[in-house]
Amino acid sequence: MSTSMAIAVYFTMWWIVLFAILPWGVRSQHESGDWQQGTDPGAPIAPKLAVKALATTVVSAILFAAFWAYLEYAP
Repeated sequence: MSTSMAIAVYFTMWWIVLFAILPWGVRSQHESGDWQQGTDPGAPIAPKLAVKALATTVVSAILFAAFWAYLEYAP
């Protein structure tokens, strides 16, 4: 696999994994009872995007390593 193809595959995996991880641990204003006037009650209180981006990077790296190993060593 060429470097540009590897980057494209990793980038695609990263976005797919991000959308799978985004809902983890999200609490809405309505669920917590801390609803502010003028905001949507379904808006998240603390989405923790930095933590989710890091988790996405780690999970994507593991999945990409498995995918690369399969392509490299599969008969």
